[in-house]
Amino acid sequence: MKASDRAYATLLDDIQSGRLRPGAVVSEVEQALRLGVSRTPMREAIGRLANARLVVQQSPRVTVVADIDAGDIRDLFDVRRALEETAVRLAAQRADRAVFATLAAEFADAHPAADADAYYELIARFDAAVDRTVDNSHLVSALRNLRTHLVRVRRMARDNPDRLAQSVAEHRVIAAAIAAGDGDLAAHATHVHLHNALTTILESIQPDLPQEEPT
Repeated sequence: MKASDRAYATLLDDIQSGRLRPGAVVSEVEQALRLGVSRTPMREAIGRLANARLVVQQSPRVTVVADIDAGDIRDLFDVRRALEETAVRLAAQRADRAVFATLAAEFADAHPAADADAYYELIARFDAAVDRTVDNSHLVSALRNLRTHLVRVRRMARDNPDRLAQSVAEHRVIAAAIAAGDGDLAAHATHVHLHNALTTILESIQPDLPQEEPT
C-alpha cells in the first residue's frame, strides 16, 4: 500500500471512529511523524480528506476535522434517499434473486443487540450486493462517497436496541422485495427505513429537536 493511501486510511478511520473529533486539528507535520510517513504523502492524504469534505481549512495554516450538525445530517439523508431508492429499484430489476433471498433470511436471523458488529457487517454485505447488482459505476461511486460520511453519523447516535431491532426488520423487507423483483416495495421500504434512521439519529444528538413528519 502506498504511503499516502495508508495515511489516508488511518486518518479516515480516526475521523469515522471519533478518535479525531470535529474541530480537532489535523497537522501535516504531527500526523506525518505519528504515522511514519514523509510530508508529501501526508499532504496527499489530507487533500483527499478535504476533497471528501471530512476536513476543512480553518485558516491558511490550520486544517481541522469538519463539523457535522443536524442540518448536515438532514442534507446527507436527502441525498441518501435519492441514491438508495434508485439503487434498490435497479437492483430489483437486475438481481440474482437467490442472493437477496439469502440476505433476507440472514436479516431474519440477525440479533444486533447481541452482536452489533456482525449486524453492521451484514449491512455492508447487503450494500455490496446492491452495488454489484445495479452495475452503474456513477451511482456506486456516489453511494460509496456518501457512506464515508454516514459512518460518522452512525457513531454519533446512542446505542438503541429498539432501533436496531426495527432496522433488522426494515432491511429484511428491502432484501425480500429485491428478491421478489418488486422495485416499488423495495423503494418504499427504503424510504421508511431512512426516515426512521434519520429520526433516531436526530433524537440522539438533539433530543428536543422537532422532527420531520413522515411522508
